[in-house]
Amino acid sequence: MHTFEFARPATLAEAVALLDAHGPDARLLAGGTDLVIRLRDGTARPAVVIDVKRIAELRPAIRQADGRVTISAGTVMTDIAADDRVRRWFPALAEAAAVVGSVQIRNRATLAGNVCNASPAADTAPSLLVYGADVVAAGPGGTRRIAVDDFFVRSGVTTLARGELVTAIELPIPSRRQAAVHLRRTRRRGHDLASVTLCCAVDEAGVTRLAYGSVGPRPVLVVDESGVLADPAAPDDAKAAIFEQMFAGASPSPRSMRASPEYRLAMLRVLGRRALRIAIDRLATGE
Repeated sequence: MHTFEFARPATLAEAVALLDAHGPDARLLAGGTDLVIRLRDGTARPAVVIDVKRIAELRPAIRQADGRVTISAGTVMTDIAADDRVRRWFPALAEAAAVVGSVQIRNRATLAGNVCNASPAADTAPSLLVYGADVVAAGPGGTRRIAVDDFFVRSGVTTLARGELVTAIELPIPSRRQAAVHLRRTRRRGHDLASVTLCCAVDEAGVTRLAYGSVGPRPVLVVDESGVLADPAAPDDAKAAIFEQMFAGASPSPRSMRASPEYRLAMLRVLGRRALRIAIDRLATGE
């Protein structure tokens, strides 16, 4: 591990100033579950590591107000998976948070870190896309909100500007009754990155929102407003045609060691159909 400076700002303004001064040579430390690994294997070689755990605005918190649930940047996966508000309004996010790594990882890993790492295989990304989440970022120019669908660029790259850091993730409480599910496929049971990760939501108006990851450079959101997918009586061939359109954006890397492109595309279709059935059943039963 190479040497680097270590900073521990007490305020958000200090953290922003450090990020702005060092640019790409700075790395933030919150949960550290990705950063520590990259420091050890040498893929990250920052000039300075900025520990943000003492900043009041980033401390663990989940709040509900003004029709939104706000999850602060310091909130870990364990707390998200167990929170009653998240489980009530965003159950697929709770399901996704509950399968991130091991128990030990979930006790350290933050939702903001999972998003900022911008891995195509990030478990929480599809559910955040389906629920229309916003990323709240603070920087030299003040605070701005970025739709999570506009946040991801490609693996490891986001639309955060120089000097910006994520302070929270905001999710709008659904205005219509809906049901959702998070599914994933891994090489083995236990702790592994997903070969395919997927979230599907169906609402009472017949709108189906589906997001998938680990099958391209970034997670993808697609929406069917025709009502065909959400209709249990719709013919299978009509649904299959819509699924083919929805999955047209999948482009798995042939260089991945976790699964071949052919396998990922096949599993994407399997999980898509399975997730749709579960979401429709949950909507019908009120789960």
